[in-house]
Amino acid sequence: MASETLPPPARAAGRAFAWVLLTALALATICAVWVGVRGAVAYQHLSRIQNGAAESVAAVASDPPSAAPALARLASDAQTAHDLTSDPVWKLAEHAPWIGPQLAAFGTVAAASDELLRQSLLPLTTAARSVSADALVPTGGRIDTSPLQQIAEPAREAAVHARAAADSVDSIDHTPLIGVVGSAVGQADKLFGQVAGAVDGLSRASLLLPTMLGQDGPREYLLLVQNNAEWRSLGGITGTTILLRTDQGAISLVGTRSATELTQQSLSTPVDLPSDVTSIYDTKPARYVHNLTQIPDFTVDGPLARETYKRKTGIEVDGVLAVDPVVLSYLLGAIGPVTLPTGDTLTADNAVPFLLNGVYLRYEDPATQDVVFAGAAGAVFQGLIDGRGSAGSLISALARAGDEHRFFLWSADATEQEVLDGTTIAGHLPVTDDRTARFGVFLNDATGSKMSYYVRPTVSLAWVGCPSSATDKRLTLTATLTSNAPTDAATALPWYITGGGMYGTPPGIAKVVGNIYLPEGYELDAAQNSAGTGFAEGVYQGRRVITFGADLTPGQSTTVTVSVTAPSTVTSAEAYVTPTADAALTPTVVATCGALG
Repeated sequence: MASETLPPPARAAGRAFAWVLLTALALATICAVWVGVRGAVAYQHLSRIQNGAAESVAAVASDPPSAAPALARLASDAQTAHDLTSDPVWKLAEHAPWIGPQLAAFGTVAAASDELLRQSLLPLTTAARSVSADALVPTGGRIDTSPLQQIAEPAREAAVHARAAADSVDSIDHTPLIGVVGSAVGQADKLFGQVAGAVDGLSRASLLLPTMLGQDGPREYLLLVQNNAEWRSLGGITGTTILLRTDQGAISLVGTRSATELTQQSLSTPVDLPSDVTSIYDTKPARYVHNLTQIPDFTVDGPLARETYKRKTGIEVDGVLAVDPVVLSYLLGAIGPVTLPTGDTLTADNAVPFLLNGVYLRYEDPATQDVVFAGAAGAVFQGLIDGRGSAGSLISALARAGDEHRFFLWSADATEQEVLDGTTIAGHLPVTDDRTARFGVFLNDATGSKMSYYVRPTVSLAWVGCPSSATDKRLTLTATLTSNAPTDAATALPWYITGGGMYGTPPGIAKVVGNIYLPEGYELDAAQNSAGTGFAEGVYQGRRVITFGADLTPGQSTTVTVSVTAPSTVTSAEAYVTPTADAALTPTVVATCGALG
């Protein structure tokens, strides 16, 4: 044989190499089996977590003591899954081509699940085992804030670990992931983000609510009820204002006043607005109470509303809140129907169409309309004060309102406002960061009427130039406004809805002014308006703003397309859109690189 012709040292080296190769193959096989078996077992544990997570997290919000046993079981699953996916063999396999990134992603999710459950949710429920969420429902018009004080520190620590877990999953590179792994990581990313947001909200609430409810002395708050039938950037004109008072947990509704009534009271000295505001919005936000949410930043609108209210009434409030009729409908779903001074019954189903359209069809007198609005808002909040509804249903309603940018809160106390900063209810302008490019699409009625109720905005985002991370990527926003008003709107609808041509717009036409805030760091490539009209440009707080107009006859659409580019590694995009009367339209449009939003 040929091997016999080789010298003895060569034959010995050949046998040694063969043994090394066979041993390596055997070790590789053992490692593959080891990783495969441990991965399969870990997958079973993570599947149990995924199947039980939603129910357990919901229980944490509504009744923490009842959630503890289920969370303990899930925490045990998470620890086991983490142990199975963090040994040296598994870590070595994570560096293998192709399969390595799948194993690394799997291991990261397991480790994050362990941190979220064992270091965040389980300790939080243990600390809150003697606390019932229903204890926070008003009794006799008063909320006992002592349970919140009890869980403030555990909630803060839980929020830190929940955010760390969510960030670790969010940092996973999705590019090399395939099939079920990529899908599972995407689902985990969304779930971890939601849970971290919920725990963070609980932590902030436990810090804020005791003082805001008058623990250290009486407080007064101004509540703005927006009307989405006449758009303003953050929702709609301020139709009604409500003054609320808190003292040692007791909440009382002091009084309601219409924006029309307050606007008619002249100011001895007008509120000054910075030039970057007036260059885009003129001085209208300071001259008309209806326009208090025209600037799409509630950290500006809140102080403006406080100062305006003070100059008109002499009352200096401690904070400002804003909601819209869609929020009222969510709250009605929790507390049940209410009866208005007019005898009308307001429910979760009819609140939006009645308050934003039906009231104008039924009552011609604007003064009567104001009574209906004030009565509706007052009745809903009185129902809350009276303790109607469960804590879980109320928390869900307010959480949904916050997620949809329909509920805002600003505090005159700098320490409290610092706690609010970074949350959706603070109402900041959309900010571009190293993960997400963000537009703002803010719409304002220019008809001087309630025709916005009939206009539907459809917004989408699309990336071009992906997945490259080194070259310029183009991001395109498309916004289409469509009037769904009846064809005979000019004659069939009351003058209060059409505007009656009082401000120069013929009846039946919906006139809209849109302000598109571009993502910071992105250059404008192109802007087109299907109506053939041009754009105005401005700058607000360093943000480039593109302004356009649209005059929509019934059935007509106008489409605006804006493209921007930047040399960026960002692969996600969002657009904040003015919330409308249609709760089915999400106010936040999202897109990943290369996909449509």
